Amino acid sequence: MNGVTIGQAAAFVGVTVKTVRHYHKLGLVKEPERDSSGYRRYGSAELLRLVQVRTLAAAGVPLAETGPLLDADAALFAAALADVERQLTERIEELIARRDMLHLLADGDRALLPDRAVALLERLSGLGLPADEVTATREGWVLARALVPEGFDDFLTHVEHALDDPRFVALSKRATEATAWEPDDPRLAELATAIADHFLANPAHLKIVTGLQARTDAAARYHLIAHYGEEQGSATARGVALVEAKLRAAGIHIPRPDTH
Repeated sequence: MNGVTIGQAAAFVGVTVKTVRHYHKLGLVKEPERDSSGYRRYGSAELLRLVQVRTLAAAGVPLAETGPLLDADAALFAAALADVERQLTERIEELIARRDMLHLLADGDRALLPDRAVALLERLSGLGLPADEVTATREGWVLARALVPEGFDDFLTHVEHALDDPRFVALSKRATEATAWEPDDPRLAELATAIADHFLANPAHLKIVTGLQARTDAAARYHLIAHYGEEQGSATARGVALVEAKLRAAGIHIPRPDTH
């Protein structure tokens, strides 16, 4: 009897019987005729074709392109392989980028924020801001970068300059302490006035408040960023509202929650 069974052919080539049948279905390998015993016998020609198809598939050539590739002349074959190589290179680069992103995720903030922002967060910790406040700031910055990406770099520049000012740092620490106050604590109004006065006296620092909202096309994004993490009725919410009201009274444009 000439040739081998489909099971033997699959084993010789290094694929499964199901794969061989799939190649037949796609027309990549001609299905042999049955012998007198009713079995299909694979000869050297069919085995060679199976090896060729399996090799190209293992190299990353799509099965839909394998048939024409095997039937092409030498020049077309070389050009087609070059195109497959290009596609594989692009896939490799994409996979490397995904792997690098996984490494960044393992490193925490660096997957979501640029190095400048990470350095500023470390600086905030070094200035004595509580860990939970730094965490809230990080989350707010991630949101700001996503909502207003074109203005985020300038925002970081404004924060960097403001952190060089001891008065701004002191007010920021005081605002952190105020999160534990009661909403009706009279000290909130005093602190809000001090913060608003500082912003008005330092236009560069005021851009921390106005810079991002000036880039938005609606009040919604501003409020998602500026009021991130606030609990309704909390001291933080009331303090921010008081500062915004004082800035509006001074002629600074701050979007209101009901504007669009």
